[in-house]
Amino acid sequence: MKKPMHPKPLALCTALLTALALTACSSDDGDPAPEPPPSASLPNILFIVLDDLGVDQLSLFGYGGATPARTPNLDAIAHAGVRFRNAWSMPTCTPTRATFFDGRYPSRTNILNAIVALDLANSQVSPYEMTTPKILKEKGYVNAVIGKMHLSGSDVNPANNPFGDGVMRELGWDHFEGYLDGGPFPIDVTAGGVSPLVDGKGVYGCGFVPNAQDDPSYGADSGACYLPAGSCSEITTLAVHTPGRACLEQGGIFDPGKSCQLQRPDYIDFSVQNGYYTGQWVINGANGLTRREEASDPRARGYRSTLETDRAVAWIQRQSGDQPWMMSLGYSAIHTPLQPPPASLLPADAENAGGFDCLDSQENRVISNQMIEAMDHEIGRLLVETGLARRNADGSLDYRPQDTNTAIIIIGDNGTYAPTVKAPFNPSRSKAFPYQTGVWVPLVVAGPMVASPDREVPHMVNAADLFSLFGELAEIDVREAVPANRILDAQPMLPYLTEPEHASIRTVNFTEMGTNITSTEVAAAPPCVVPALNTCAQIFPQQGVCEDQGGDWYGPGGVAGPEGLSSCCAVNEYLVANGESPVDLLADAQRAIRNDDFKLVRIERMSCETGVVTAVDEFYPIDEAAPIPKLDNAPSNLLIHHAMTPLQYQNYQTLLGELANIENSLVDCPGDGNEDGVVDQQDIDNWRYFSTLNEGRSSWYDFDHNGFTNNADLTIIQQNLGKRCVAAAS
Repeated sequence: MKKPMHPKPLALCTALLTALALTACSSDDGDPAPEPPPSASLPNILFIVLDDLGVDQLSLFGYGGATPARTPNLDAIAHAGVRFRNAWSMPTCTPTRATFFDGRYPSRTNILNAIVALDLANSQVSPYEMTTPKILKEKGYVNAVIGKMHLSGSDVNPANNPFGDGVMRELGWDHFEGYLDGGPFPIDVTAGGVSPLVDGKGVYGCGFVPNAQDDPSYGADSGACYLPAGSCSEITTLAVHTPGRACLEQGGIFDPGKSCQLQRPDYIDFSVQNGYYTGQWVINGANGLTRREEASDPRARGYRSTLETDRAVAWIQRQSGDQPWMMSLGYSAIHTPLQPPPASLLPADAENAGGFDCLDSQENRVISNQMIEAMDHEIGRLLVETGLARRNADGSLDYRPQDTNTAIIIIGDNGTYAPTVKAPFNPSRSKAFPYQTGVWVPLVVAGPMVASPDREVPHMVNAADLFSLFGELAEIDVREAVPANRILDAQPMLPYLTEPEHASIRTVNFTEMGTNITSTEVAAAPPCVVPALNTCAQIFPQQGVCEDQGGDWYGPGGVAGPEGLSSCCAVNEYLVANGESPVDLLADAQRAIRNDDFKLVRIERMSCETGVVTAVDEFYPIDEAAPIPKLDNAPSNLLIHHAMTPLQYQNYQTLLGELANIENSLVDCPGDGNEDGVVDQQDIDNWRYFSTLNEGRSSWYDFDHNGFTNNADLTIIQQNLGKRCVAAAS
């Protein structure tokens, strides 16, 4: 076999399973290696990710607050399979989603937080990772992603990922049809340009024109509904409850109080994104072509959960049956912004969105419940339209996994975000924190391989373990498929499905969040204070993104005036000077590790007074009791509020040692951009390729993190030539 070649033919490389990602893309005579024959006995894999939906939301797991969302389809799938009651994610989406497909903790890959515009390729999934779709090709699987997966940056700053819109193909997927953004864009409060301006802003907080009863000042009971393809029709309350909402649900823009014009008015703007009712779709086809559907494209307009389901159904229906497939479907719901879904997706007795303005925090739980119910409706439709289930006479889902050859895996990517957390969980310790509310997620697995369905597994599992499960379902040992120099953190999961009494495999569980790598030449993002978390963060480059998270923008034009403030420390000085209390700074690093009964949390945060980052440990007793679990809330911290018993102290010391093992197993290898554990000529060849791709901007060979792959990085490779980097097993 040849030495690894530089990754110029990446699209070809990702079509084949190789010993290392981006290595040995061809045989010695230059002909591509043949794909292995598919196995008819291998199951298809339908993998569904729910966005920002923690275990607190679902009555299925014994929670859901006083008024849980109704999820009959999720319930039916769960009762036909296995519910994992003790599953952990990472505190934010990208680190979790990366672990699904590489099986490695975030600190091993530098993917430590949700990717935003300023993050370099160094903190985006590397094409050198041996991802799930690359491994499954060994058994002939065809792989697709629909919707959100957020493994790379978007076109907000395309210079930071050298592959741009084609990145998902380069990571191994045969087909991608989704978004590179981390979530829906902000709601368009101008409703497509038709809103009057009050203090320079639109008035339609939900993104559509309400009726006159719900909003006597700015609502309308009739108007013209323009569709992006050019047609127009007039709608009144005689036909629908809220014409403006009905028009939006069709993908249109409603001109209140007006009649249709032969020439569409110039102020109607289909190019502006509007929350859940638009998207910028990026398509990587199996034919090697890449294209976009912008927000003005009729195909990109409509409610996201519906479009995501439509496209997943279409792809699955196109499969011939000659090859096993894996579909990864990332629903956008219930990520912010919270926006009412179409009434047609809700139970008949659902509360109408009349009177909602999508600006009142009291509405958050009602709207998020409806978004969950709409997504549940579409998950049921997904199964029915792909032949995985039927409808009973009463409309309920008739799902019999033993009659299929498909495994269904459903998981939340992190805990619920603060505004919609359900009691008794803690909103101030939710998404973005390593506490139970932030990382405890629902996980359901169903399929013909599940023995004794309708049961719960109490044992610890991690988001990274799904990487192993995907391989196990395809009869692949991922530890043999992944290069030996890379530590895998994924643990087996299949025994829990096939052996109901199987003992716990994990002795500890782990989660972490940190700071992604940004350019040393670019200023940090402006500060954003999220009152619900009492925290200031410098991770949101745009004001709209900050405000979508319920934050107060302290950048230019924000709370502190036209020029804004440059740091969270400056924000605290500003708050104190105005007689207000300072807020916490988002931690530089957060880690947590647990065993069956106790949890150790380590928070590393910079002091504004000294500029020094210090670590503080917290230690809690926890459990998974329902409906009132023992949570890691501040009063339960055994290191401050309680004298530890000998048993508690012993567990504390044990977890300290386990955390140290993980930290000590991390390895830094300057010059080794392709992660093969050695700095050699291959790295020089790869550097040469990336130094010309995308004008030599950010890549995995930008070792000095200045945003460019240039001669300074080549020097680092040359200085380390011959170096071998060996990680100690954790």
